[in-house]
Amino acid sequence: MRGGGNMQNMMKQMQKMQKKMAEAQEELGEKRLDGTAGGGMVIVTVTGHKEVVDVKINPEAVDPDDVEMLQDLILAATNDALKKADELTNSTMGQFTKGMNLPF
Repeated sequence: MRGGGNMQNMMKQMQKMQKKMAEAQEELGEKRLDGTAGGGMVIVTVTGHKEVVDVKINPEAVDPDDVEMLQDLILAATNDALKKADELTNSTMGQFTKGMNLPF
C-alpha cells in the first residue's frame, strides 16, 4: 500500500498542531488586555478569552448629573479592550491557519 506512511505521518502532524493550538488558547486566557477611554478615566481589563476581569473608574469621571457620559466611557473602554483581545487572538491563532485552505 503506497501512501500509508504518509497518512500516518499527517495524522501525527495534525495531533501535534492540535496540541499547540490548545496550548495557545490556554495562554490567551491568561493574557490581560486593558481598554481605556477618557484619557484613562475608565480602564476595563479583559482576558484573551474576552472575559471582563476588572473595571477601574477614576472618581473624577463620576458626575451624578452626567451618568450617561460615564456609561459611554465604560462602553468605549470595554470595546477597546475587546478589540485588543480580538487582535491578539487573530495574531496568536492565525499562525495555525496560515497556508491552509480552511473554510472559515
